[in-house]
Amino acid sequence: MLGAYLKRQWKLIFMLAAFACLSGAVFWLYRLPVESVLYAAALCMVLGLFLFVVSYIRFRQKHKELEWLLRQARERVLPLPPPRGLLEEDYQALLKAVCKDRAAIAQENDVCLQEMTDYYTLWAHQIKTPIAAMRLLFQETPQPELEVELLKIEQYVEMVLGYLRLGSGSTDYVFREESLDLMLRQAVRKYARLFILKKISLDFQETNRSVVTDEKWLSFVIEQLLSNALKYTPEGGQIRIYNDGETVVIADNGIGIQEEDLPRVFEKGFTGFNGRENRKSTGIGLYLCREVMDRLNHDISISSRPGQGTLVRLDLSRKRSFVE
Repeated sequence: MLGAYLKRQWKLIFMLAAFACLSGAVFWLYRLPVESVLYAAALCMVLGLFLFVVSYIRFRQKHKELEWLLRQARERVLPLPPPRGLLEEDYQALLKAVCKDRAAIAQENDVCLQEMTDYYTLWAHQIKTPIAAMRLLFQETPQPELEVELLKIEQYVEMVLGYLRLGSGSTDYVFREESLDLMLRQAVRKYARLFILKKISLDFQETNRSVVTDEKWLSFVIEQLLSNALKYTPEGGQIRIYNDGETVVIADNGIGIQEEDLPRVFEKGFTGFNGRENRKSTGIGLYLCREVMDRLNHDISISSRPGQGTLVRLDLSRKRSFVE
């Protein structure tokens, strides 16, 4: 901090040094005694040092005040100290005007965001009615290919609802002991039609585990991961679900993920090489999975090899997110 103060006051220090040199030159021209010159210089030095210390103390106090105000920068009204002079009063008036304008913009954005959230939430709930009606129609006249497309629509609607709920900050978590196998079987049953149409075999090994979690949100994650495995596994491939120590694994022998894409697969909106090549990825699914797992205090990790498949591990006993 002392270095910053000296840098701030370099012009004043230079001017004082120049005055000292000028005074010394004048004393020398008038051939005054050296003792009087040194005495005057000592008095000036003591006075200058005193003023320097006082000014530095005020500088430190002002710096601490500004640091404290910086920590309060998110407040809509800054608790400014009393102004010390006309210039500080002008600066504070400017800051108050900026804060007032920022608060108005933030309020306007909050209103727009809430209106948009309410609209899409309403839309997502309303779209479920025609989806349910179409399912009833397919029961009378089965059309497997159209049923699969309807399943995808339903999944995207659930993804929208999950995104909105996570963003609202008021999710309805209910933690209790749940059967992991029951959640896995429900997810497999939901996508049974897609398994059949793509001729993908399933190797499901019972975990015989119970976990303390929110059943609805963990099922959402499992369904998203199973949907991804089905999407990127070619016809005739295989998906395996099994328990490996503390983790449950969902593995496939699909197209895999490029090595350079692995560190970013959990980023919002990131589609990677596969998404750009096949135009199937939204870049939201894995992001939502990570967000949900973090909030459930669980862990998710992914390892993959291009052309060999992808393996996703869900650790339901500890919290840490990483990519291998």
